Amino acid sequence: MLLGSLALLGPFTIDTYLPSFPTIVNEYGTTASLVQISLTTCLLGLGIGQLVIGPMSDVIGRRKPLLIFLFLYLLASLICAIAPNIYTFIAARFIQGFAAAGGLVISRAITRDIYSGRELTKFFALLMIVSNLGPIVAPIAGSSLLLFTNWKGVFYALAVIGFLLIVLVTMKLEESLPTDKRIPSNLPQVVGNFGLLLMDRQFLGYALTQGFTIAGIFAYVSGISFVYQNIYGVSPQGFSLLFGVNGLALIIGSQIVGRYSHVISEKAFLKFGLFLSSTAGALLLIAILVKAPLIALAIPIFFFVSSISIISTTSFSLAMETQGHIAGSASALLGVLPFILGSLTAPLVGIAGEHTATPMGIIMFVASLLSLLSYYGLVQRSSVQYKLQNQTRNL
Repeated sequence: MLLGSLALLGPFTIDTYLPSFPTIVNEYGTTASLVQISLTTCLLGLGIGQLVIGPMSDVIGRRKPLLIFLFLYLLASLICAIAPNIYTFIAARFIQGFAAAGGLVISRAITRDIYSGRELTKFFALLMIVSNLGPIVAPIAGSSLLLFTNWKGVFYALAVIGFLLIVLVTMKLEESLPTDKRIPSNLPQVVGNFGLLLMDRQFLGYALTQGFTIAGIFAYVSGISFVYQNIYGVSPQGFSLLFGVNGLALIIGSQIVGRYSHVISEKAFLKFGLFLSSTAGALLLIAILVKAPLIALAIPIFFFVSSISIISTTSFSLAMETQGHIAGSASALLGVLPFILGSLTAPLVGIAGEHTATPMGIIMFVASLLSLLSYYGLVQRSSVQYKLQNQTRNL
């Protein structure tokens, strides 16, 4: 539950203020694109932070850097609440995302410290179930807070969450990486570890498969508030309900993987998730282009989102399986790619204005196709080549 709470920090940082997007536009007298850039900088912070914090945790352990960055998260949340203009707010969101990366990357690294093989898949699926409560609870909490306070109250609440996590980590979290298993503090070696991971075609294939899929989700997260509220006239509370139902889809996907991973292989689950994602993305784009009713958008979005937890859980487990010696760096790289790709897709969603869903639909569909191509072009192809090489050696 503690690791799940740490993993929740990312979704809460991203999703809690989504119902406030239109309000923030009016408050600062700015544009939808600039408010969406605040999401982009947060995603960049989450990505870059994992690149820094992951290797750091391989060197000095998991507990100490986690406490440092939780404290930074608390401060950044307070700065967001008192930011005098949109540009200060955007900068503070980057710092907040950077600090939140500690909870994401270190919770995954601790998981790899403790488990391996199918036990890793099962536990990571359980971790995903807990962390996927974020997309359900966060926007509902954000819209509920808007009934009693303004959008700044959302960031004061995030500061309180940061404080509570500092207390829980201090009291309950033991160090999971013994001193003898830590790597030396050597920057060239850290960079070299990233290089080795990027040259590993299977690892890179799994990372891109996960990354493109989650980039599609970030396009959805960035645009869905405007689509539901500005195009279909949904209230902030109605938006939170619809968004929460899609969060339930994440939990369903993780639950399926966790329950049946002992009888169905991770690769079989991954292929099913990729097929589900691309099919739902195509149906969503068609519904948007023909200006279908709200229900015709909501159904394919539900299945698109449910595919994410299936793809993320299995691709993470398969990618991390052989990376136990550099789990922090591998976890960081697996974490940073989705946020870098997501930071590129998020601002593109608003490029045509606040009253069209077409860019969101196109990006989600293209992302699902790129994810499919990454798996079959890198992972599957390298597996076939490896088998052929073994057969040649045997002959």
